Amino acid sequence: MEQPTKIAGVEVRLVERCGSTNSVLLAERTAAEHPVLLVARQQSAGRGRRGRRWHSAPGAGLTFSLACRVGRPPRELPALSLVAGVAVARALRALGMRNAGLKWPNDLVVDGAKLGGILVETRRSAAAARAVIGIGINLHGGEELGVRLRRPVASLDRYLKASPERILECIVSSLLQALAEFDKHGLETVRGEWEALHAHAGQRVRVRLADGRSVSGVAAGLDEGGGLRLRTRAGMRAVISGRVISARAA
Repeated sequence: MEQPTKIAGVEVRLVERCGSTNSVLLAERTAAEHPVLLVARQQSAGRGRRGRRWHSAPGAGLTFSLACRVGRPPRELPALSLVAGVAVARALRALGMRNAGLKWPNDLVVDGAKLGGILVETRRSAAAARAVIGIGINLHGGEELGVRLRRPVASLDRYLKASPERILECIVSSLLQALAEFDKHGLETVRGEWEALHAHAGQRVRVRLADGRSVSGVAAGLDEGGGLRLRTRAGMRAVISGRVISARAA
């Protein structure tokens, strides 16, 4: 990637290599008044949720983090990954990738394969929260990576002809707009759109919870806080933290 296009109101930085763009921005003691975008051509220690490693060969992925202030109450901040997911899907669809979808809580998917992931980390100050939204998307080499990981993996080169710079510009612009909407009105601004983009809507899913247990049910949208609503044999249940490990037609 060449130098990213300038984005109004955003400080844009491009580095050849770093451990993790999220970690770099989180380590900065003084938060900027304006959003900061850090783009890395290569990450040596990219992270997913719960410390999982983000796999990306040099130049094979679009990896970046956006740091900005968020004014919503702390209890609402877990929904940021859902807001970011909608923003990315909006951008990709606007570029022509009509089948871009979302997997709860933080994956970007297409045709049943993982395209990318989102990691949101926050730090609270007296005035407002500072959120660092990390996004990694496969640009090319999805099939090869899928063979190594033994699961379906997708990459943008099969769906879009736009340059990485153009894709980045569209995603960040969409992200800033979605965050502004979230700051004003909370998750309700994107909840219906997220549900329409949900790749597993109406399917029977199995979710691995944070404590290692699992729960199964039919995916039935989001609750008010962004938890995944499941229609189980015991009734409706909202899962707050976990990951979907399987899905099939209900």
